[in-house]
Amino acid sequence: MSMSDFDSSFHGGNEYKKFKEISRDRLLYEMIRSSKKPDSKSKWKVLIMDKVTVRIMSHSCKMAELTEEGVSLVEDINKRRQPLPNMDAVYYIQPTKENVTMLVSDLSGKSPLYRDAYIFFSSTIPKELVAEIKKEPTIKSRLRGMKEMNLEYFTIDSQCFITDHGKALEELYGDEEISRKGDECLTAMANRIATVFASMLEFPFVRYRAAKSLDPTTMTTFCDLIPTKLAAAVWNSLSKYKSLPNFPQIETCDLLILDRSIDQIAPIIHEWTYDAMCHDLLEMDGNKYVHEVQSKTGDYEKKEVLLEEHDPVWSELRHSHIADASERLHEKMTNFVFKNKAAQMQQGSRDGEQVSTRNLQKMVQALPLYNEQMDRLSAHVGIAGKINSIIRETGLMGLGQLEQDLVFGDAGIKDVINFLTEQMDLTYEYKVRLLMIYAATHPEKFESDELTKLIELGNLSPDDVNAVYNMRFLEAAPETFQSSNNPKHGLRKDRPGEESAWQLSRFYPMIEELIEKLSKNELPVNEYPCMNDPSPTFHGASHYVSARVLDTPSAHSMRSRRSTVTRPRYSDDGYSSDSVLRRTASEFRKMGKRIFVFIIGGATRSELRVCHKLTANLMREVILGSSSLDDPAQFVEKVKSLTPTENENENKDENETEVAETETEVVE
Repeated sequence: MSMSDFDSSFHGGNEYKKFKEISRDRLLYEMIRSSKKPDSKSKWKVLIMDKVTVRIMSHSCKMAELTEEGVSLVEDINKRRQPLPNMDAVYYIQPTKENVTMLVSDLSGKSPLYRDAYIFFSSTIPKELVAEIKKEPTIKSRLRGMKEMNLEYFTIDSQCFITDHGKALEELYGDEEISRKGDECLTAMANRIATVFASMLEFPFVRYRAAKSLDPTTMTTFCDLIPTKLAAAVWNSLSKYKSLPNFPQIETCDLLILDRSIDQIAPIIHEWTYDAMCHDLLEMDGNKYVHEVQSKTGDYEKKEVLLEEHDPVWSELRHSHIADASERLHEKMTNFVFKNKAAQMQQGSRDGEQVSTRNLQKMVQALPLYNEQMDRLSAHVGIAGKINSIIRETGLMGLGQLEQDLVFGDAGIKDVINFLTEQMDLTYEYKVRLLMIYAATHPEKFESDELTKLIELGNLSPDDVNAVYNMRFLEAAPETFQSSNNPKHGLRKDRPGEESAWQLSRFYPMIEELIEKLSKNELPVNEYPCMNDPSPTFHGASHYVSARVLDTPSAHSMRSRRSTVTRPRYSDDGYSSDSVLRRTASEFRKMGKRIFVFIIGGATRSELRVCHKLTANLMREVILGSSSLDDPAQFVEKVKSLTPTENENENKDENETEVAETETEVVE
C-alpha cells in the first residue's frame, strides 16, 4: 500500500474518534505503519525526530506503541548517530533548513547512515527546501516517500492542545517595543494552529474577539488587535490546505480565538477541583507526582504517579470538587476492600483464620490485579489527603471565599484589609494572587493610594509588586464588567441553575458563557466577527451570526464522528467507569460539529474542565487550544516578566551609561 493509499483509507470508517485519538492514530498508522516496503522481511526501523517533533510524539504516543509498529530505536537528528546501513529510517521533522541539511548529509554519498528513508514533515515545506533534497543525486534511489503530515501541535489532553509558545504573554503584552517580536510569535502560532485543522480535516468558521477599545477617539494598540491578527494569520495559513485530498471546501466546525484579557481571574484564582488542586498545591513535574509510600519492611520509598487519562480513577474524579473527590475515594477504597476476594483472604490470614488451598489459589490469581488496583486507589487517597492537609494548614478555605466574593462583587477593600491584617502568616504567593484578583476587579485603583496601601500591608517584594501592577496590561474590556449602575465590582454573575452542594464552586471561567452563546448562535458579530467570506445573511438584521454556522447538515469533518455520550455511572474502583465517552452500539448518537476555542497567552485547568463539561452538555466536542497550559504559579511568574523590576531598570540604566561613556572615549 502506498502512502497516499494509506492516507485515503485512514480517513474512512464509522468509528468516532476524539481529538487526541486522531492525532495518535495518524502518527502511529498513517506515518509509522505506512513506512514499510511490501517485500521487506524485517519490520524494524529507526525513527528520527528533532527537539519539537519528539515532544509532539511523546504527548501522543507511548514507546510501547511505537515498538509495536516496528520502531526499534528513536534518534535525535541533531546528534551524532551510529550508521545502520541495513535498516530503514522514518524521519518526522520540522521543515527547517537545518533539518534538511542534516537529512541530506544522512542519506547522500556512498555510505549513507540508513538503507532507505521515509520522510514526514510536521508542516508545509518550502519549495526551495524540496529542491535542496532533490538536487542530491544519490538520495533519489533511497527515498521511499516524502509527505507533509501537517501535525505540529502538542496534544496534552484528549480535548486540549498547545502550540508551545510559553513566552507568548511576555512577547505580546509587555510594555516594551513588541510589535515585531509579537508578529513573529503570532505567525508561528497560527501555522501550528492551522496544522490542527489540516490534521483533523476540518475547515472552521474563524471567529475572533474584536479590538476592545469602544471609544472611536482612542487609538487602537497592538495588544487590542492580537486576536484579530492571529485570526487573519490562521485564515491565511488555512488557505494553503484547501488543495489537500479530502479537505472540506465548506465550513465544518467553529473556531473562536480569544486572548487572556477575556478572563484575568481564571489563571490566578484557586480552582477547587481535584485536577486543579493537584497542579496548584502539590510539587508536580508535568503530570508526574512523586510521593512517599511505606514498604512492607516499614521503610519509606519514593514512588511516581502519573495523573493521566489512562488512569480510570483520575478520569472519573479529576473534575470533581476536592471534597467530593475525597468522599468518593474513601467510598471506593472501602467498597474495593469489602468486595475483593484477595483482600478478604489476606485479611482473614492476618486474623489467624485457616485459608483453604482452593481459596489460596484464587487469592494468588487475584493478587496481581488486586495489587495494581490497590496501589492506584491508595495513591489517589494519599494525594487527596495531602491536598486536604495543605488546605487546612494554610487556611485556604477563608482565602478562597474572599477570592470568590471579590470576583462576584460581594467584597471590597475593607474585606481585603481585614483579611491581610488577621492572616499575618499568609504565604506571599497567596497574598500576590489575592491582590492580583483585587486589581483585576478594581482596575480604576491602579493609580490610587488604596492599592499602594494594600501592597504595603502585604509587604510584597518588587517582583510581586510587578505582578499586581502588570495586571493592567491584561485589563478586561468594559463590557466584561457589570453595569455602571450597579455599585458592585463583580466580574461574574451567579448562573441560574448552577448551584452546587460544595462550598467554593461558585466561580466559572468566562469561556463557559462564550461557548454556550457560540453554540446557540448568540455571539454578537460586532464583538466576535468572522474571517470567512460573509454570506448575505451574515450581516442581516440580527446582531448574531447566521444560522448557517450550525445548520449545514452535510458539512461535517471528513473524519467520522459517531459517538455515545451517556450519563456517567460511577464505579466502586474506577475500572468500569464510563465517565468518559463510552462506545455502546445500542446507544450511538450523532455528535454535532466540533468547537475549537483558542486562548492566546495561556489556558487554565478550569477552562479545560469547562470544555469537558460542555462536550457532554452540548453534544459537540469542545477542544481547547492555547499557547500554553499554565498553573497559577507559572502564570504569576509570566505576569511578573511583563515589565522589568526596579533593580533590572537600574542595571539597564547603568549598562546604557557605561556604553555611552565607552563610545565617548572612542570618539575622543
